[in-house]
Amino acid sequence: MSHHPAVEIHGLAHRYGDHAALSDVSFSVAEREIFGLLGPNGGGKTTLFRLLSTLLPIQTGTVNILGADVATRQSEVRTQIGVVFQSPSLDRMLTVSENLKHQGHLYGLRGSELRQRIELLLERLGIANRARDRIASLSGGLQRRVEIAKGLLHRPRLLLLDEPSTGLDPGARDDLWRYLRDLRDSDGVTAVVTTHLMEEAEHCDRLAILDEGRLVATGPPAELRAHVGGDCITITSAVPAALAETITARFDLDATVVGGNVRIERSGGHELVRELVEAFPAEINTITLGKPTLQDAFIHLTGHQFWAKEEA
Repeated sequence: MSHHPAVEIHGLAHRYGDHAALSDVSFSVAEREIFGLLGPNGGGKTTLFRLLSTLLPIQTGTVNILGADVATRQSEVRTQIGVVFQSPSLDRMLTVSENLKHQGHLYGLRGSELRQRIELLLERLGIANRARDRIASLSGGLQRRVEIAKGLLHRPRLLLLDEPSTGLDPGARDDLWRYLRDLRDSDGVTAVVTTHLMEEAEHCDRLAILDEGRLVATGPPAELRAHVGGDCITITSAVPAALAETITARFDLDATVVGGNVRIERSGGHELVRELVEAFPAEINTITLGKPTLQDAFIHLTGHQFWAKEEA
């Protein structure tokens, strides 16, 4: 077991022309950790994923994977990482076994060693009985399992997965996360996952929240939720700005408008809900109270909704 973090990023920045896709990003991922890169589309996750998987050259800053500098020891890094892309990379006309055999050949695996490795992975991923089936005949969830088998064929110590749950039904999604935890616990594999799904992010040991190319926060999901002070109250109203202003003045608290709704963070929120409904019966359409979610943590840390960019 090495003493290096699995991934160490320092001062990483990346530009496409005038657009800064990443700005001064620094964090590390421990070995045997499932680490999530959480952010809205366009937040910088995909660029970071492409830099980690050696598909883009490093412009500014450093990235070390398992102690090797990605900029200067690229081929060494490639033998240590397995990559599962969001878009399918399987040949649909070939069988499951044929796809894996071709992938094995790319890594110099041959003969009985390769055959045993394929059998083991298909067994562990629960698709041994589909080895001779063409990819085109498999469901999205089963195809994703073959993608993962492909990424694991050469026994990488770091698995990179880009939006792994895309297109999967809830059952297949649960299976995927169970398998990632099994890989971490049994084989000591580190996984880095990009996601824009809050429920998926909750499965990670730790998260990095990215927004507009900047690292907003890192930590376990529970720690990030704890940034939010107490309960979250959300109010829909025909006059959100005026209502937020009046609530702020009358109750001496910070009511803000986010995504067209009035939002308040407050401990003991249930008592405040009653007072608000009594004070503003005409202005309040609906009012909800909830424990902080990762969505609330994102709003708290960035000051805007998770999906605001998409709608703009």
